[in-house]
Amino acid sequence: MGPKTCKVCDNAQSKYKCPSCLIPYCSLPCYKKHKEVPCVKPEPASREQLQVPCVKPESSSKEQLPVAAPPAEQEKVFYFDEPSEVLQHYQLESVASTSEIREALKDEGLKKLIYNIDSSADAETELNKAMEVEAFRLFSEKIISAISSDVSKT
Repeated sequence: MGPKTCKVCDNAQSKYKCPSCLIPYCSLPCYKKHKEVPCVKPEPASREQLQVPCVKPESSSKEQLPVAAPPAEQEKVFYFDEPSEVLQHYQLESVASTSEIREALKDEGLKKLIYNIDSSADAETELNKAMEVEAFRLFSEKIISAISSDVSKT
């Protein structure tokens, strides 16, 4: 499964997906053109689902989490009840650029907790276990703070 093409201009490689209908697009002009006509997300019977590719980190730094990347053609599926539960790209960038969060990720114990959550068949149970660990709670608070401060700037 190779790179996807923008479904608006059919020329460029898509980098984004419409949050409503998940159509791939390449740029802000293509997104605006797509939004000229209202679109809706197809809804599954019970819960909405969001498919996000599971990406293997490019760098081989010792400070990275261990990653067991699935074959390229598989995608990891995340379920959510509310669209507001999905972070926007700018929020993810805010988290990734926060020095406190980057520093916290150097802790081997914290990386192991995160890896256990990510690789678990029952991630919610693993998350609840991790929340009992002080370092993970503080890490979570830093992420929430980064997201909240970024939202207040908009």
